[in-house]
Amino acid sequence: MNYPKVYLENVCKIANTVNLDQVEKMMSVLIQTREKGGRLFILGVGGSAANCTHAVNDFRKICGIEAYAPVDNVAELTARTNDEGWHTVFSEWLRVSRLNSNDTLMIFSVGGGNKEKNVSANLVHAMELAKERDAKILGIVGRDGGFTAKVADACVIIPTISQDQITPQAEAWQGVIWHMLVSDPRLMAMSNKWESIDKGAVQPQARV
Repeated sequence: MNYPKVYLENVCKIANTVNLDQVEKMMSVLIQTREKGGRLFILGVGGSAANCTHAVNDFRKICGIEAYAPVDNVAELTARTNDEGWHTVFSEWLRVSRLNSNDTLMIFSVGGGNKEKNVSANLVHAMELAKERDAKILGIVGRDGGFTAKVADACVIIPTISQDQITPQAEAWQGVIWHMLVSDPRLMAMSNKWESIDKGAVQPQARV
């Protein structure tokens, strides 16, 4: 088997089956969040946590949305894990940040969270808090979407093309989808560096 060829063939299959209606719903929520002066909290664990850090940069710098990733505060993350339990790390962080109805959670997850099986329970508790406080919930997830797909206002489920590639494809496509969002002219508030250089334009300040 030529694995690289198969992997990229699966990338193409996913590209042709991503639910663009859900992407549009995500776009509407993000635009409304910015217009209301709300904040975007991006949550994930494992490889998805690393994606959160990158995405926060893009939504802040390119789109002018006040965005945060709780995983970036490793001191608080580990303190809460040690003192209160792993399941609390996001919900309690959001309580201190006074999560409210103007805010939005964005969930990056392969499985979407499952409280009963204790898989990514910290994401589930965060989403339950968001529902209590009427905050919006967005998701980019894999498999069947888990708890995220059940409660989100908009959720892109990365189709499972191969059972052997669920995690790498889901985490890779998180990046594809969020880059699609931040580069959309409806949300983009300033040009990316190389695009502005190639056009011979002066790099603008973010318009918010």
